[in-house]
Amino acid sequence: MRRHPSLDIVESYGTELTGKKIVLCVAGSVAAYKSIELARLLMRHGANVKCVMSNASTKLIKPDYMKWATGNNVITKLTGDMEHIDLADYKRSDLLIVYPSTANTLGKLATGIDDTAISTVLTVAFGSKIPIVMGLAMHRSMYENAAVRKNIAFLEKKIDFISPSMIEGKAKAPEPEDILNFVLTKFGQSKVLKGKKVLMTAGPTVEKIDPIRVITNHSTGKTGVLLASELISAGAKVTLVYGPGIAESPKGAKIIPVQTVTDMLNEVKKQMKKKFDIVILAAAASDYIPKNQYSKKIKSTRNSLTVELKKAPKIIDHIKKLQKDVFLIGFKAETDVSKKELVAQAKQKLKDSKADMIIANDIGKKYFKDTRYNELLIVDSKTVVPISRNKKERIAKLICKNIEKRI
Repeated sequence: MRRHPSLDIVESYGTELTGKKIVLCVAGSVAAYKSIELARLLMRHGANVKCVMSNASTKLIKPDYMKWATGNNVITKLTGDMEHIDLADYKRSDLLIVYPSTANTLGKLATGIDDTAISTVLTVAFGSKIPIVMGLAMHRSMYENAAVRKNIAFLEKKIDFISPSMIEGKAKAPEPEDILNFVLTKFGQSKVLKGKKVLMTAGPTVEKIDPIRVITNHSTGKTGVLLASELISAGAKVTLVYGPGIAESPKGAKIIPVQTVTDMLNEVKKQMKKKFDIVILAAAASDYIPKNQYSKKIKSTRNSLTVELKKAPKIIDHIKKLQKDVFLIGFKAETDVSKKELVAQAKQKLKDSKADMIIANDIGKKYFKDTRYNELLIVDSKTVVPISRNKKERIAKLICKNIEKRI
């Protein structure tokens, strides 16, 4: 089946709502045109949006607009297909948004009247405990009507309201961005990490011996990319300096591709001319690089070849010199060592680099049996927190939670 072109924007701003099914109910307010923008914002953060329109709202904006915006068919009436059950029965959707919501729609939900597509969908959702968010829009005199206030009072502990703006004698619909921010917070944005500026490195680096031969490592960049995605979902603004990893770049991050460890260091220095709250060095940057590069391909007729290596610059050693108050997180990989030795190495790196946290793991024989999994230690000046063997997706979530606690 051909993908709808409007779906090309999905996750373009982030992945906070990926996998979430959101029903957008558009009632008959002049502010109905703003629902198009809201649908697109929700999609840009990963949501699958389906729209239900009242008869009055279809006179203000055409259903085809919402079909174009969401890539899904629009429901304007209920049929034998049982659309209200499909959308709002138990666990069928994650959230219903009524935007804009009129006094009429509010009253019908409060009193159990379901004589339209929207009111019936809301009645089912109310009964099945699917969360409901309302963005009210009406004249101020209607908003202050005793019956409307009674309906709000009855519902305010059962559903969520986004307050309207009192402008020019009207209770104007909240802006689409206000609804989006509420939804993002509801689905797990961190009060601690939201808005934090994060600079990350991830992936391997590649160092040339000659024009076609290189020194590199096995890093795929997956752990760094997954962690970047978790931080974005938590509300952080992530800049990722990314070596040539094979993991797909995270949606919603500013991506800066690099090749060598020197490129990576120079880009980190350049970026840190701006203020960051957190720096995370998750890249498997080369420790040694060729002392000299051959300008032409080395002939394969040689019986032996000696390549002299020199110490590569340590990116982590520069960070606190550039911004002394940044929260610095480094990674430390060892192979086939005891937990005691791994902790000792992590604490030494913590001290040498003046980092605030070191994430240490053993990438020896056990790790390479199945690289989809990992286990690690989170080490700071006071504690050592073990994270047991898990898929990297779970590991990234746990690292993010530990960063949140320590920030």
